[in-house]
Amino acid sequence: MFGNDRDSMRRYYLQCWQKFKQKQPLDALETQIASVVAEHPEYHALLEHHDKTLQRDYLPEQGDTNPFLHMGLHLGIREQVATNRPTGIRELYQQLVIQYGNNAAEHRMMDCLAESIWLAQRHQTAPDEAAYLECLQHKR
Repeated sequence: MFGNDRDSMRRYYLQCWQKFKQKQPLDALETQIASVVAEHPEYHALLEHHDKTLQRDYLPEQGDTNPFLHMGLHLGIREQVATNRPTGIRELYQQLVIQYGNNAAEHRMMDCLAESIWLAQRHQTAPDEAAYLECLQHKR
C-alpha cells in the first residue's frame, strides 16, 4: 500500500487515529489501525506531535522502540492469524492467548515475526515460514 515511503505510512497511522478520535467513519483498515493505536496509550502523546513523529528515526542501538514498527507487527500478526498464513499460526496463536491473553500473545510472537522479516531482508529471500513457526513454538 505504501511501498517504502515511511512518511506516508506514518501519516496514515496519524490520520486513522485522528479520525477515530473525532468519531469519523473508518474503513476496515483504518479501524484495525485505530484499534491497535487505542491499545497502546503509551504512543498517544507521540501521535499528537505530527511533525516530530513523521521525521524521527527510532534507533534500537539508542534504546528506542519504533512505535510504528511495533504497531505494524501487531497488524501483521492479526492478518496472519485471520488468514492462517503461514498454516498453523492460528492454532499457535490460540494456544498463546489461552496461556497469556491476546495482547501478551501478540507481544510474544512479535520477536519471531521481526526476526523472520529481518532475516528475509538480510538474505534477500522470502521469509522462512518453517523457521518462523518453529520460533513461535518456543514461545509457548
